[in-house]
Amino acid sequence: MKDPPMPSRPTAPIAEFPVSGRDAGPYGITCGPDSALWFTMVHQGRIGRITTDGDVTSYQLEPASGGPSIITTGPDDALWFTEFRGHRIGRITTTGTITSFPLPTPDAGPFGITTGPDDALWFTEAGADRIGRITPAGHVTEFPLPLPGAFPSAIAAGPDGRLWFTMNQANAIGAIGLDGHVTVHPLPAPDSAPVGITAGADGAMWFVEIGAGRIGRITPDGKIDEFALPDPASRPHAIAAGADGNCWFTEWGANRIGRITPDGRIDEHDLPSPSSEPHGITRGPDGAIWTALEIGTVARLSPH
Repeated sequence: MKDPPMPSRPTAPIAEFPVSGRDAGPYGITCGPDSALWFTMVHQGRIGRITTDGDVTSYQLEPASGGPSIITTGPDDALWFTEFRGHRIGRITTTGTITSFPLPTPDAGPFGITTGPDDALWFTEAGADRIGRITPAGHVTEFPLPLPGAFPSAIAAGPDGRLWFTMNQANAIGAIGLDGHVTVHPLPAPDSAPVGITAGADGAMWFVEIGAGRIGRITPDGKIDEFALPDPASRPHAIAAGADGNCWFTEWGANRIGRITPDGRIDEHDLPSPSSEPHGITRGPDGAIWTALEIGTVARLSPH
């Protein structure tokens, strides 16, 4: 593990927009094809939309108990999301038309989802130790993982044509080819419990270790670096590449948004509302960093 450079606490403008009640649980967030931010409300079974001006719309899922989690823009200019408790993949158009696709495996527990290089959606099945693939037409294929009890979590497309994902309970990072071949990279830190993952501007994948309080970096050939956060109990949760060439991440346990540069320098920004429980994070159409806060708001951070 690399020793972290001294962190800094620069001041960056952070605005919060109320989007729901405190019990709705804004969770995943992504930039949509309509230049708005789309987010899940995990506890109320709703999909929300907010413009960069703060105008909010939301759409109810049926049933409301599905637990919508991660959301991403698909190859068909619709938004695709996982329903962790409903064991379905959902699709919503920018005008609010909703379609759902039940998964063939019972209790699959889909969580992470991303668009692959083959114009299909790839997702994790945390409850079934599988990686799934669904076409825009709804055809599902599933690929078993070589490790039982891995709890695959987040997933992101890599620069090498493979899909990279975290294995939260197996303490490893995985990569799957379009042919279903899986490569496993064990992590050096024990009990690191990786969750979020994203492709960085430097050609590597960056991920968070919620259990160890670290940010990790893995190259396509499997070389791993880990960078300790100042607070090992900060519980980093999600990570996204910014417009500035750096990666931005949420610190769920410390109520902060962090930034890490390609060389491992870390900056942290305190969120205005206490105990706001930041989860999903994404780069917005305006170049700002948008974060879903479980207290019922979405935060916008404007990097300098």
